[in-house]
Amino acid sequence: MFTESLTYLRDSRDAFKTVFVGGILLVLGVFIVPTITVVGYLMRVLRRTGAGDDEAPTFDSVDDLVELTKEGLPGFVVAFVYGIVPAVVMGVVFGGALVSFVLGGSSGSDGLAGLGLSLGLGGLVVGSLLGVALGLLAAYVTPAAVANVADRGTIASGFAFGDLRPVLLSGAYATGWLTAFAVLVVGGVVAAMLNVVPLLGTVLGVFVQFYFLVAAYYVVGKTWARVRNVRESEEPLADERPVV
Repeated sequence: MFTESLTYLRDSRDAFKTVFVGGILLVLGVFIVPTITVVGYLMRVLRRTGAGDDEAPTFDSVDDLVELTKEGLPGFVVAFVYGIVPAVVMGVVFGGALVSFVLGGSSGSDGLAGLGLSLGLGGLVVGSLLGVALGLLAAYVTPAAVANVADRGTIASGFAFGDLRPVLLSGAYATGWLTAFAVLVVGGVVAAMLNVVPLLGTVLGVFVQFYFLVAAYYVVGKTWARVRNVRESEEPLADERPVV
């Protein structure tokens, strides 16, 4: 699947145009709306690959961009929530550590100053470890959550842990997630190599990032479909379920 993901966009219709528009949207992502449009595109990738269609979506028109933005809003909200939780937790912990430093330093007592320093350093260590753990957890959960949103079309489906839990605990999803992560790492390495060339490399790196981001979500879409199909095949038919 790793190799297939890298040729997904390359072998599609209007590949150059798709990568060009996608890269421009990433550049303009600071304005938020273009980022939502990119999320909408990735959700289309998830739906198509999940349905067995290996033809990548294209940016056909301005109206299509508007439609992608509408489609992407629920997925963007879900991804934002999962991403903001680790940041908030780290902010609270680091804020508490900073307060410990300040109060300890202004206490005028060596004992209290030492205690404040100890609490502050402990807070920094705990906050860092907790932030990394929550960040990895959010990165693991978010693709599945967005895939469920792409399937069901509602923000609530991104937090439907009854649907998500068996997927997240499956070996198939873990393998697919690691593959998608490897794709992103390769994309980051390629973009970093391009950055050796001043300015031009930075510009080209944005298009490379979009290309590999789409490739990663191709993997997620295939993985989501596989896990979902296995779950559905294991569920008993309505007339086979026991009547209580």
